[in-house]
Amino acid sequence: MSAAGWAALLLAAQGAAAARVAWRLLPGRTRAAPVEPRPLGRRDTTVSVIVATLNEAARIGPCLDGLRAQGAPMLEALVVDSRSTDGTRALVEAAAATDPRLRLLTDAPLPDGWVGKVWALETGLRHARGEWVLGIDADTQPEPGLVCAVVGAARRHRLDVVSFAPRFADQSAGERWLQPAMLATLLYRVGAVGTEPAPERVMANGQCFLARREILERHGGYAPARASFCDDVSLARHLARRGARVGFLDGSRLYRVRSYRSAAEAWREWGRSFDLTDAATPARQALDLATVTLAQGLPLPVLLLLGVAAGLGVALPPAAVGLAALNAGLVVVRLLLQVAMRGSYDRRGLPWWGSVTADPVAVVRLWLSTLRRPTAWRGRRYEVATARSAPHVS
Repeated sequence: MSAAGWAALLLAAQGAAAARVAWRLLPGRTRAAPVEPRPLGRRDTTVSVIVATLNEAARIGPCLDGLRAQGAPMLEALVVDSRSTDGTRALVEAAAATDPRLRLLTDAPLPDGWVGKVWALETGLRHARGEWVLGIDADTQPEPGLVCAVVGAARRHRLDVVSFAPRFADQSAGERWLQPAMLATLLYRVGAVGTEPAPERVMANGQCFLARREILERHGGYAPARASFCDDVSLARHLARRGARVGFLDGSRLYRVRSYRSAAEAWREWGRSFDLTDAATPARQALDLATVTLAQGLPLPVLLLLGVAAGLGVALPPAAVGLAALNAGLVVVRLLLQVAMRGSYDRRGLPWWGSVTADPVAVVRLWLSTLRRPTAWRGRRYEVATARSAPHVS
């Protein structure tokens, strides 16, 4: 095929990807405002908070402080520890001594076919007494009034299951460059999610994941996501396919999170699971990979290549003008998306605003994550066959 033919083919493929992305992102113009904390609690319901821990001594302090600051409707906070060896248990016991709502539990030995965090959540669910169950990660810092606010948001939007996007805190310059680009790949794949999207586009965040206990128990608890490394999305889509009303809302004013300590750790740890392989069919995943590659990964390289070619006096095919215009437009869309994400970061600066230049790197990480299934997670090793056996219920 001639250069003109390749250019025309790329223009057509990128045009189709751009149309798909635009269709997904347009509903974001009317997305719900960030959920505000509600320090004055309601007493017409109850919530059991579940925190899964394994060697979280360096990070769990702010989470425990935030939970102790919650009022009604928090009935209890169940910290399910998987035999930590770093002092996590002592920190939880000290916090529980000042607040009887905090309880330290130890999960049974990990059964075959389960990922550790999901097993801990299942253990917590079996002890929970609240009408609602709220999973909170140990590395989060809940604001006072979070528990009341998430239940209020669920009721306001008539949702059975809802999770909340965080505010990213204390990121290094490298994280502020790389992590927003990785996050943007999710938005290109699932679009501007909100309340009750189609099941295959449901997004979820296990850092703050609320569900009616009755709904969870009726549909198998956490077991449907037992072998998934993106258990939050797998579980949310499983419940949505069974008729539960599922949503995803902006929780950037409800809690802060410091998930990783460096860009390298974000690349390694989040990069293992953000492909969402366990929660999507192969066909949908292939289509999403193509869309992200064409609409997010290629625009800057294509513009750079066209600019270099023009500077060297290379004769460009007629489709080059269309390619330049389309890819410039895609870069503008990506910059607008960066503006829309700014409220989710407590620090921005030049590295954050320059995150669009990390898009090709983030797309490479997405490909690597898709092609190589993880064999280790949070200090535990898993058989590759187990990781691949994550249930996908259509």
